[in-house]
Amino acid sequence: MIIGPALILFLLLGVPVGVAFTLLVMVYAEQWNIDWSVLPSITYDTITVFPLLAIPLFLLGGQLMSQGGLIRHLTAVCDVLIGRLQAHLGHVMVLASAFMGAITGSSVATVAAMGSTVGKEMIERGYSPGYTAALNASAGLLGVLIPPSIPLILYGSIVGVSITELFLSSLGPGMVMIVAFMIVHASLARRVLPGGKEKPAAAPSSEPKPATDTTAAPRARIFVRALPALMLPVLVLGGIYSGIFTPTEAAAIAALYALLITLISRAVGVRDLEKIFLSAALSAAAILVIIGFTSIFNRAMVLEQVPQSIAMWAVTVTDSPIVFLLVVNVILLIVGMFMETNAATLLMGPLLAPTAAKYGIDPIHFAIILVTNIELGLLTPPLAANLYVAARTNKVPIIDLLRNLGWFLVACLIVMALITYVPQLSLWYRFF
Repeated sequence: MIIGPALILFLLLGVPVGVAFTLLVMVYAEQWNIDWSVLPSITYDTITVFPLLAIPLFLLGGQLMSQGGLIRHLTAVCDVLIGRLQAHLGHVMVLASAFMGAITGSSVATVAAMGSTVGKEMIERGYSPGYTAALNASAGLLGVLIPPSIPLILYGSIVGVSITELFLSSLGPGMVMIVAFMIVHASLARRVLPGGKEKPAAAPSSEPKPATDTTAAPRARIFVRALPALMLPVLVLGGIYSGIFTPTEAAAIAALYALLITLISRAVGVRDLEKIFLSAALSAAAILVIIGFTSIFNRAMVLEQVPQSIAMWAVTVTDSPIVFLLVVNVILLIVGMFMETNAATLLMGPLLAPTAAKYGIDPIHFAIILVTNIELGLLTPPLAANLYVAARTNKVPIIDLLRNLGWFLVACLIVMALITYVPQLSLWYRFF
């Protein structure tokens, strides 16, 4: 029996991804000479490594910042910075998504937070709901590219490369993706808005609104209100890159900082903390279960020398790194369409990284290629978590979203080609 059809059968039957991989190992345990008694210890040893502790802590920090309403202040800052641009609220969506990604490290969390705040405002200002949802879903990719990034933490832990270097290397591609989305939005402004102009803002409420006053005082107040939220990425990334603390320690500091700021601002009461902690714990548990179960499958693949077989096959097909990367891109795009991002990263990372090394491809550069490729699966059905979350949050049929997604997908593919064949985008920090 071939492994592929068995795995597809499990997934079609609705078996969770992680469980499907474990069942596959159990089916072939005797053939692969795997002792069932070691399976629990493999799972336990995998999920108890120190770097993975960053995942629940970053998720908790993001939940606290989001529930505390600080995302509205970040949006207001973006509005001040680019308020003079045509159809500027779409640009706010992109920049605010980048800020949110620097807090949560999660693409889906970024989409949900931005859709319920900036997305709602965009629709009120005259943008079509379908276009708003498409931009919301696309900009959510920045939740993975802008560090800290949960998939990069997973990749670094499972493959054994520096998470700090991965965070640094993702900054260049992240900035390029921001520019690409803003160019697409600017090009489509007249098509998605009558005359390319937004409607006036709604009547004032107690929430921060875009700063239309050109005087310095209101703008200063907006920056002051947003300062606690703006300081979190500075604290986390500055501490990591300066060597003061590790990414895992940074996650703990981020969670503690977010907790203190949220309680001091009284945006969240003590009674609300139980719900926030539970939500973060459930999200982290889902990710760690996938990590633990896929680790069993990865161990089986190593014992069966599958990575070595892939490397030998690739070398016989081509000796060109350029062709190899093209093939890898196609494979990973397909995998991302059918697998959850974290599971796909955990599966494909250990399988492909050794082969990439044989072609002389820098391991940090290859990590960014792999994670970005798989991340695009968040925009490509049938899984496409970003699309479903954006459609639900912006209250729009998925078909309307898909009609407006094309140019954003084109932009993603162009950026993906640049990341793949211009390694300096990822390895920029080595030139300083």
